[in-house]
Amino acid sequence: MLALNFRSLFARLSVLVVFLCWVAVPIQAQVPSAPKVDASAYILVDQANGRVLASERANDRVEPASITKLMTGYLAFRALADGRLSLDEPVTISERAWRAEGSRTFLRVGSQVPVEVLLRGMIIQSGNDAAIALAEHLGGSEATFAELMTREAKRLGMRNSRFRNATGLPDADHYTTPSDIALLSRAMIREFPQYYSWYSEREFVWNNIRQRNRNGLLSKDSSVDGIKTGHTSSAGYCLASSALRGQTRLIAAVFGSPSVTSREQASASLLNYGFTFYETVTLRKAGEKILEPRLYKGAEQFLVITPARNVDVTIPRGSARNLRVSTQLDEPLMAPVEVGQKLGELRVMQGDQVIARAALVSADSVEAGGVWPQIRDTVALMMR
Repeated sequence: MLALNFRSLFARLSVLVVFLCWVAVPIQAQVPSAPKVDASAYILVDQANGRVLASERANDRVEPASITKLMTGYLAFRALADGRLSLDEPVTISERAWRAEGSRTFLRVGSQVPVEVLLRGMIIQSGNDAAIALAEHLGGSEATFAELMTREAKRLGMRNSRFRNATGLPDADHYTTPSDIALLSRAMIREFPQYYSWYSEREFVWNNIRQRNRNGLLSKDSSVDGIKTGHTSSAGYCLASSALRGQTRLIAAVFGSPSVTSREQASASLLNYGFTFYETVTLRKAGEKILEPRLYKGAEQFLVITPARNVDVTIPRGSARNLRVSTQLDEPLMAPVEVGQKLGELRVMQGDQVIARAALVSADSVEAGGVWPQIRDTVALMMR
């Protein structure tokens, strides 16, 4: 009887050990490999932090084809935000723009067309004539505008991109990478949500000509709301796509697919993989009190510290319990302090990996204190 009870106890302990070992395995290890897709290079990232969820040759140079127009649009959006351009501003269509090769918005030479029409024509129906017209209007010439595109790419951190035109027509010195296009897409969606909605429009009419958006995923998946297609004989079929499900937004960029159908299937497979196995969670909210540290030489002795933005992370589903949040302040904190002033950093760790960072800022402004706080805190600082 004693031996039987011992064996029963041993069996139960064995089951318990197996279970504890299973739950101790990082959730990341339980995420299967990304699906095989028909593309020469691709990347799948989350919008929140740019975390790479799947990739293949993501840093190899590729021909962007008409995905180039993401940068053309981004520069136009920057000009709108800076007040250097307005949506109703008329643009005179040059003969060079009118004679543009490839896809067209069917602009008439010498006509004056509002900036909004040019942007929508370029975004929705990929009009090369509209892209050239915008480039000439903003840069004086398409060549000069292309230099501005390359400069902007460097500012954004697109280290392996160079632009020679505003349309994406083939040029040996015109290239990018899937990683760079994902970075550009994230910036555009984050900075210009008011214009990003144009990328989800399915058709556009100008001069009584109706043309459909070439991104077929818009009609096949209601969560997809962009972004841009591309194709030349040398680049193959390309697609930068984005979808939002719940609070999770993912971006996929595929290059070198052999057909329209294959680029859409590749993009859909990557997006579905990401949404199936990953989720975006908000760990801290902008304005939420994180710390209330000592403030020296100020009118107040303590200061409320908050994240500058929502701390969103995209992680394997169910793995939030494995995350660690740490904070680091630039102590000692000294008055005066302005509201929104950066005073430290919040980090989100998954194992040994930092998967998100956010600036920690002051929730309030605090002026320097009078004579007594100055004397008191000088002594306090000497005794730290």
